[in-house]
Amino acid sequence: MESDSIERFWDKFIAKTTSYNVPSKSTRWYVKRVEEYIKAHSELRLAQHSPTHVETFLQDLGRNQQLSDWQFKQAVEALRILFVDMVKPAWAESFRWDFWLESASRLPQSHATIARDSTRQNTKNDNAKNANQLSTFEDGVVKKAAEAYPDVFNRLITEIRVKQYSIRTEHSYESWVARFIVFHSMRDPVTLDGKAVGAYLEYLVVKRGVASSTQSQALCAIVFLYKHVLKIDIGSFGDFAHSKKPRRLPVVLSRQEMQALLSRMEKNPCQLMANLLYGCGLRLMECVRLRVFDIDFSYHQIMVRDGKGSKDRVVPLPQRLTEALRAQVEFVKQLHQQDLKNGFGEVYLPYALARKYPNAAKELGWQYLFPSSRISVDPRSNKTRRHHIHENVLQRNIKSAATKAGLVKKVNCHALRHSFATHLLEAGYDIRTVQELLGHADVSTTMIYTHVLNKPGVSVLSPLDNLFVTD
Repeated sequence: MESDSIERFWDKFIAKTTSYNVPSKSTRWYVKRVEEYIKAHSELRLAQHSPTHVETFLQDLGRNQQLSDWQFKQAVEALRILFVDMVKPAWAESFRWDFWLESASRLPQSHATIARDSTRQNTKNDNAKNANQLSTFEDGVVKKAAEAYPDVFNRLITEIRVKQYSIRTEHSYESWVARFIVFHSMRDPVTLDGKAVGAYLEYLVVKRGVASSTQSQALCAIVFLYKHVLKIDIGSFGDFAHSKKPRRLPVVLSRQEMQALLSRMEKNPCQLMANLLYGCGLRLMECVRLRVFDIDFSYHQIMVRDGKGSKDRVVPLPQRLTEALRAQVEFVKQLHQQDLKNGFGEVYLPYALARKYPNAAKELGWQYLFPSSRISVDPRSNKTRRHHIHENVLQRNIKSAATKAGLVKKVNCHALRHSFATHLLEAGYDIRTVQELLGHADVSTTMIYTHVLNKPGVSVLSPLDNLFVTD
């Protein structure tokens, strides 16, 4: 009789997976995940389980570095079907399944947030044998050039880090310098002059058809190499072909379109994050990197730290998000307490703060406001930390919401920031205030939104509308 009951249980569970459009080839894995969970709590009946049992199991499962992100999500989905559709305890519907699902993607070692932390510090004693470890950017061209000129790349990276440029800039400069060297048949850059630089920049435009911004980026990297690393005056670049910079206006959503977009965001952390992008004018990475102590409920403001150009700024906290943010902070607090109880609770600290404040990594204030549901282990340092949610999750959710809302504009995360600026100007705020809120170094960057507002030519009546007008 007991075996018949067990068989009926699994038949029902499989039927439920089918209603969720789980592929038949994946069903056995859903069954396996639930079996693993039941085995881990064999002393309890399923009706006696609490949210703590599920959270503890998922935390333990998430620390398994051999388990892919999609496999972890599969386990979460399997448990959601088990408790929401079959066991149906009172807590199942309100359990934060969305958090465990949406934030399950771990940050790769090359991610801009943690890449520099996990990179070996280079020294002048590095030789060609170790040159393939110089770059955190997995690029064959960079490896080839670094093996030929390890000292140049060591000094390049050191100089970039002394000036505290971002890890993305570091990757970009490494790549462009390497390509410049390879273009000139692996010649020592010390032997090249300004005309050699001009020839490469012209090649990028004429042969590769790169955009103006790409050519400018390559130029900045090469100039940095000669000015700050090699300390050589290479003279004039000559008369090389410049890529024409296109004039493009930002994509801005109307208030009605914004309302439609935000109302169709899934009820998960991404909905709150999307509201912050629009409500505060945040950049994507500024949002995902927010820490608990960045939210100031007393002064109704949010501190945006280490934004573009390594600048901090303050933006207003939207009143309608106060309660949602309080709830998010409380959730992070509970999650952090559980991490500490399990012997974890560390978070990544930028620069040398971990050495300066050895206990700060376990303080609540430093925890990410939007944490990942999985704890990661750095294979180089063996540090176990909980990072922030992966930005790709928010990007996917916003594009999905735009599709559901029927928006035909090219909607991405930055379009919400563009809309924030435009709507403030439409409301009568001055350009300097908007510049400060956006964190623009130069007001000319902010002025682009005035072009969106002015809409030259839009007020002109088309001659087609007058063509069939009779007196």
